[in-house]
Amino acid sequence: MMSRRAPRSLPRLRAPLARWQERDAVHKDGVLALVLALLAFAPTLSQIGAQIGDLPRRPGDALSVVLILAQALPLTVRRRWPAACLAAVAAAFAVHQALGFATTFASVGLYLALYSAGAHQVRFRRGTAVVASSGYTVLAVVLNRLGSPQHVPDYLAFGLVLAVAWLVGSTVRTRRTEEATRRRLAAEVATATERARIARELHDVVTHHVTAMVVQADAAQFLLTSAPERAGDSLTAVSDTGRRALTELRYLLGVLEATGDSAPADRAPALGRVGDLVEQARRSGQPVEFSEQGQRRPQGVDVELAAYRVVQEALTNAMKYAAGKPTRVLLRHGDAHIGIEVTTDGPAAAPAPRKPGPAGGRGLTGLRTRVRMLDGELEAGPRPEGGFEVRATIPSQPRQE
Repeated sequence: MMSRRAPRSLPRLRAPLARWQERDAVHKDGVLALVLALLAFAPTLSQIGAQIGDLPRRPGDALSVVLILAQALPLTVRRRWPAACLAAVAAAFAVHQALGFATTFASVGLYLALYSAGAHQVRFRRGTAVVASSGYTVLAVVLNRLGSPQHVPDYLAFGLVLAVAWLVGSTVRTRRTEEATRRRLAAEVATATERARIARELHDVVTHHVTAMVVQADAAQFLLTSAPERAGDSLTAVSDTGRRALTELRYLLGVLEATGDSAPADRAPALGRVGDLVEQARRSGQPVEFSEQGQRRPQGVDVELAAYRVVQEALTNAMKYAAGKPTRVLLRHGDAHIGIEVTTDGPAAAPAPRKPGPAGGRGLTGLRTRVRMLDGELEAGPRPEGGFEVRATIPSQPRQE
């Protein structure tokens, strides 16, 4: 029977706890102040509290009740107005000690007020500490003149306890500030990284397809006068390229809408679609030879996408800077690495890499960043015999079933 009832009791406890956590700070501190005020009148707790005067005991009266409540109830605003709370509680404590009333549990409120001032006071922290120290010095002098049996070491020891309460709160405040700063910096780094990733994706998708569409449209314009019967093929290629661009842009938007989660692997451009890039380049008039070595195996999404982008960027540069020159694409599928080689013949100059901007780089610079994030290497530059070459090596990361 107990095993069946225990799970049912957990939701009953969670609901009140959740409602309590939703309450604001004043409401929570008000409950704390009320509990402390009630406990101050409990006989069993009468000997627990802060005591420094040790003056002849004075019987309790209405004034003592007011002073007891004044040491507890101001804690209601201990986080909203910590300095005012400390002033009220400390003043009530000082008068209570100077008049010789019996110690009550409400005097613990002085420690809580000091902790709250150290933890939550934002402005004039140093001034608050100076005023509090000066007030305690005045209280020690007054108690001494009223005949208190305490000596200087006693006052110093009690003052040290009060200072510890303040320092504990100050330490908590420092740690909270450092944690908030760390989280803010981490969020800024994550935002910058994500913006750089999005910029690279947009560059790879838009530049490649737009370049292909421009080449195909120019070819169609030329064929309209020289060979009208072939112009339709070029226009069809433009349409197909536009659809591919829309498909990849939808994939990228899907990643963004997933708020950082990875998109499904079957939607991301992969090694199996490199052939589509080659065919697209061929339809744009670029003679491309495509070959593979080794056995292709399913890889992680990041690896396949990076390899796809390397081939895409290399073919884009070939169409832009070496239009009509023979281009060769070679994929090597090894046990530990995937090798990619894209070479273009002719006297084509190397595409000048753009300087990295706030978004993290463009073109080959962005590709290097992408490949290095996977512990790979990318080299790009002119060939001694002419033309341009892009080589990339990416460690294999077999896809987990």
